Amino acid sequence: MASLTTRLTTKQKQQLCALLGNVDLTLLFKASVHGYNAAAFHQRCDRQGPTLLVAYNFSGYIFGGYTSKDYTQCGRIIADHEAFLFNFPINGGVPVSIKIRNGSHARLDDSGAPNFGKELYFMDNNLPYISEAGKSGNGDYVFDFDPLTMYGRDDQLRECEVYKVKKIVSQVTAGPIKEKPWRNILWIPGQKQDLMKRIKDHKPLVSSVNRAQILMIGPVGAGKSSFFNSINSIFMGRMTNKAMAGSSGTSLTTQFRTYPLKDCRDGKPLPFVLCDTMGLEEQTGAGLDIEDISSILQGLIPDRYQFNPLASFHPDEQKSSRPSSLQERIHCVVFVIDATKISLMSSKLEDKLAAIRKKVNSLSVPQIVLMTKVDEACPLVEEDLRNVYVSSYIKSKVQEVSSRLGVPVSCVLPVKNYSQELELNLSCDLLLLTAVQQMLNYAEDYLDDVDAH
Repeated sequence: MASLTTRLTTKQKQQLCALLGNVDLTLLFKASVHGYNAAAFHQRCDRQGPTLLVAYNFSGYIFGGYTSKDYTQCGRIIADHEAFLFNFPINGGVPVSIKIRNGSHARLDDSGAPNFGKELYFMDNNLPYISEAGKSGNGDYVFDFDPLTMYGRDDQLRECEVYKVKKIVSQVTAGPIKEKPWRNILWIPGQKQDLMKRIKDHKPLVSSVNRAQILMIGPVGAGKSSFFNSINSIFMGRMTNKAMAGSSGTSLTTQFRTYPLKDCRDGKPLPFVLCDTMGLEEQTGAGLDIEDISSILQGLIPDRYQFNPLASFHPDEQKSSRPSSLQERIHCVVFVIDATKISLMSSKLEDKLAAIRKKVNSLSVPQIVLMTKVDEACPLVEEDLRNVYVSSYIKSKVQEVSSRLGVPVSCVLPVKNYSQELELNLSCDLLLLTAVQQMLNYAEDYLDDVDAH
């Protein structure tokens, strides 16, 4: 019998381990050795705990799925909210995970071939092929994946491997020797109070400016409006939902909105304003018009201006005849990027962001990137938000954002917005407040530079 050796490269194995959190992978089953046979699969993989299936086809695609539940051949539908599919981008890069839809069943645990969502079967009918069973009974896919992106629609398998996934207890919380974080943050209540005080006491360097103007830009659904709601919630001491936020295929924000914030303790205005824009979309004539960016940066677009994706803003002659004041201009630009969709970013959207950055750079406005939904991107962070700066997967995502947007790694800040919570969370607050503090620092750099000239 051939030797049981993994087909994964060391880097690919490390990337999959990062995707799963802090784990170790042990090869249980290899189809080229044990056969493309359901009985052989169950003999080696039943009752082994969490497993990761990795498939390889003749077109060079590497893809598969994870389940945290045992295979037992019980004949039942298995619920597993941790289950996901994944694929490595064909041109290289970190693997992309596709989470299971809420409330869906992960797989059927019978004596047949391994399957995910009862819609994607591996080694179907004891042959080196995969097959798709289509949508679930309610008309939806359990895993919303594109077969072309996932495996190039090449259903013939070159290899199929199954690994036992063993969670390694995080040394961050469970051991005397702590893993060194790649960024430092104090996860204590006193740090939150210190950050809130520093933000409330902040005074812009230039006397003619009483509040920093911070512009939020990002794709549809990345979390711009949710960020404002989250910051507002922290300073109000309760959950708020002032800005329209949610999940939609098109932008929920259709106006240019300026959101001043107040300290609920005494109602005094905070020294910054968050400006929300229409979401970016890759299609031409949809989402925020790039030509509007210059007008926003120069303070020419008024609050509640209704965006028109088909036509850029044209200020009236009286307004455009005089330069805007420094107070009206944007002092810091924040790009908001969804951590779960970085690797899925289309070239068209990437080009739009590059064009926007070119305009922002031409006006010497400093930029920061907020990387949202870090808890959804990494199971280790989902388990405990304090693991965000220990997670090698989040670190790789920060580096990927830095590379794709052309910003320094130090300018990429992982955060989690409030979305379904009813109570404030200290760890969440600290990441969000740290981001605001950095925005104020960068706005100050801009004002310092303008004042010097």
